[in-house]
Formats: sequence, structure tokens, C-alpha cells
Amino acid sequence: MELWIPITIAAAFLQNLRSALQKHLKGHLGTAGATFVRFGYGFPFASAYVAVLHLGFGHALPTANVVFALASVAGGLAQIFATFLLVHLFSYRNFAVGTAYSKTEPVQAAIFGLVLLGETVTFPAVIAIAVGVVGVIIISVARQPLSLRTVSGSLIGRPALIGLASAALFGASAACYRTASLSLGGNDFLMQAAFTLGFVTVFQTMIMGLWMKKYEPEQLSAAFRHWRIAVWVGIVGVVGSAGWFTASTLQKVAYVRTLAQVELVFTFAMSAFVFREAINRKEVLGCVLIVGSVILLLAG
Repeated sequence: MELWIPITIAAAFLQNLRSALQKHLKGHLGTAGATFVRFGYGFPFASAYVAVLHLGFGHALPTANVVFALASVAGGLAQIFATFLLVHLFSYRNFAVGTAYSKTEPVQAAIFGLVLLGETVTFPAVIAIAVGVVGVIIISVARQPLSLRTVSGSLIGRPALIGLASAALFGASAACYRTASLSLGGNDFLMQAAFTLGFVTVFQTMIMGLWMKKYEPEQLSAAFRHWRIAVWVGIVGVVGSAGWFTASTLQKVAYVRTLAQVELVFTFAMSAFVFREAINRKEVLGCVLIVGSVILLLAG
């Protein structure tokens, strides 16, 4: 088994756990506050990860360059807006379906990977991505009678548009991060990914911190007030992000983001067993299609 596969699955599980913690925080914080804690409480752990690799295991620090800086900043901003939209989406639909709207990301990731990196995908991978997207659409209309009208309506409604925009931004950020990591050169994929993650999280914390201090100071104060939960968002988020950055350094972003849809399986488990939300047959069918898309991807 290629290394990027278990790393991606582990990152997907951790992302689901982080999203669950953020949803819990959404009851105490606004959208901006719940978004900020992912970065504000994450950067110390991301920085520590780089330090451990360098000082503890002797990995050399890479030399940053213009492409690295531009790609990291672009990816960091895209991720901030994507996370903001995803957290805001929880206000419209339940936990499982809200996350499902953002799972069209592999399509956007494939497009951005082609535009930014010139990466193409195989025909089986295209089929796998398409099957996964169909699964997402079924999940998005699972609470309505399944028809052409409800399918088309689900794609133009406000929650869907927010979810699709979030997915596009996440896809763009993934492609930017791979661009930044690969621009560092060398064969030390662990340090390339860690260094990129550390730079990005520090940048995101500075940008969001300054913005919130000016426009939403009460949310910034609340984010520090609820540190007992927020610190876990930071820890889980950084470990998960380290997985994403490492996997995306090793493999094309479209493949990583398609396999990442296995997160939805974890989401349904979280939705059913933690938040006690009922799951119907259509949602199960959508979940099965997503799992099928993952199998097609790995088999291809």
C-alpha cells in the first residue's frame, strides 16, 4: 500500500473529529471565532512539529522562495474563507448533510491541480470522482423526494452554493499547498510538508487575529475564553493538516481529495452516535457510492 493512502484516511478521520469540535464551539462562538480557533490554537503545534523534525530527528530546514511564499499565502487565504463557509453551513443543515455539500471538492481539486501543476488524472480516476459526486448529490437531497427537480434545486439553493464555494476554495488551497511544498525541492517530504504547514498556520493566525481584533474583538476574546475545547481543535486540526500536507506532497491533489471523501463515512458515524441525528436510506446509499468511488480510485 502506498504511504499516502493510510495518511489520507487518518487525516480524514481527524478532520471529521475537528469539525465535530468546531460544531460544538459554534454554540459558544460565532462563525469567525469557530474558524479562528483552528488556526490560532494550531500554529504552536505546527511550529513544534517543525522543531521536532529539525532538532530531534535532524531534518534540514528548507529554503523558502517566491513561489513558496505566494502559493502558501494564496492557499492560506483560500482555506480561511473555505473554513468560514463550512462552519457557517452548519447553521443551515444537519452535521452530516452540511459537510456533504463540501465534498464536491475533488472535482475542483482536479481542475486546480491541472491549472496550477499541469497534473492530469486517469480515466478510472475521473469515474471515481464522478461516482463520489453523485453520492454527495444523493445525500444532499436525502430528506426530499428524489427527482430531477429536487436534485437541481439542491444545487442552486443557498446552502448548496455555500457548500460548493467552500469546496472550490478547499480545492484551490490543496493545489496551492502542493505547489508550495514541491517548490521547496529535495526528497524530504516530511519536512517539506511540515515547513509549509508551519508557515501557513502562522500566516493564517496573524491575518485572522488582526481582522478579528479590528472587526470582531468580542469573538477573539471568546475564542480565548473557551480555550479548553479550542485547544483540542488546534491539536486535532494540526495533526490532520500534517496528514493532508504530507499526502498532497506525495500524491496528486485530485487523488488525495477523492480518497478524503471517506471522511463522510466518519461523519455519518459521528452524526448518528454522537449528535443522535437520524440517517435515512438515501444518505446510506450516498455513503455507499462514496465508498465505491474510493474503491474505484484505489483499484485504478
